[in-house]
Amino acid sequence: MKYSKATNYALHTIVYLAIVPSGKSIGVKPLAEVQKVSPTYLSKVLTTLVKSGFIESVTGVNGGYKLIKDVKDISFLDIIHAIEGTSSLFNCSLDHTQHNRENCLIEKVMNEAERKMEDYLGSQTIEDLVKKVDGKMAENINSIAN
Repeated sequence: MKYSKATNYALHTIVYLAIVPSGKSIGVKPLAEVQKVSPTYLSKVLTTLVKSGFIESVTGVNGGYKLIKDVKDISFLDIIHAIEGTSSLFNCSLDHTQHNRENCLIEKVMNEAERKMEDYLGSQTIEDLVKKVDGKMAENINSIAN
């Protein structure tokens, strides 16, 4: 199973914005540079995060993006769902007209695995991760904040 690059960039962006002191923002260009991605592509990811209510766009000379949701209230699963959606990762490809779909043993196993993964990702908050960030990384991120 593989998540999209957009999810990768979204998770990193949220962590970077969580490290920045309250009231400060980071522009799309520095965020893109630190992640080695095009600003155009990252802008699309940021737009999704804005629409999902995690961040806001700040206009003006010192504009950019800043976190608006409390880090303790943002799980990895929240970000993944914002970018990837909430549909199941596995959909049985067989025609179950002869058998009840609920009796598909393969689908049961896959759905249970997905549920366990979602439980774990839902329990991991951005706050948990930010607490583990070393001083050097925080210093680097703060240096690109407005």
